[in-house]
Amino acid sequence: MTICMIAAVGKNLELGKGNNLIWHFKEDMAFFKETTMGSSIIMGRKTFESLPKALPRRKNIVITNKEDYKAEGATVVHSIGEALSEVESDTAFILGGGDIYRQFLPKAQKLYLTEIEAECIDADTYFPVFNKADYTKELLASYHDNGIHFSHVCYTKK
Repeated sequence: MTICMIAAVGKNLELGKGNNLIWHFKEDMAFFKETTMGSSIIMGRKTFESLPKALPRRKNIVITNKEDYKAEGATVVHSIGEALSEVESDTAFILGGGDIYRQFLPKAQKLYLTEIEAECIDADTYFPVFNKADYTKELLASYHDNGIHFSHVCYTKK
C-alpha cells in the first residue's frame, strides 16, 4: 500500500482556519477529486465534520478519540494502525487535519501538495514542516486564479 498525503498549503504551510480550508480554487478541487477517487481516504474527526458528507466513491476512514463517535458513510477508528488496517485500496490518502498529517508524515511515500503563493496570517492549522531534500519534486501543473499563483506538485520520498 502506498500512503499519500494531499493538501493545499500557503507559503508558510498554512492549511486551515476555523475548521475550513483557506483557499478554494476550482482547479484544486478537481485535482483533489481526480487524485483521490477510488482510493481510501483517512482523516481526523474535525476534517470529516468540515465536509458536507462522506466523499463518494472513496472509502472514508475517520480517526477520533471519541469512543462513541458515529460518522455516516464512514468507518470510525481510534488509531493510525486501525485506520491503515481498514484501507481497501492500493493507495491511502491522508486528508488532515494538522495533527493527522504530523502522525502520518513519517509513513507517507508521496505528498501531493497544492503550493499556493499566498499567506494567511491568522491560520490556525498547518501542514508539518518536512525536509524537501528527502524528496524528489515533480511539478504537475501551475495556475493563476484571481491574482494568486498556485501549483500542483508531488513530492516522492527518495
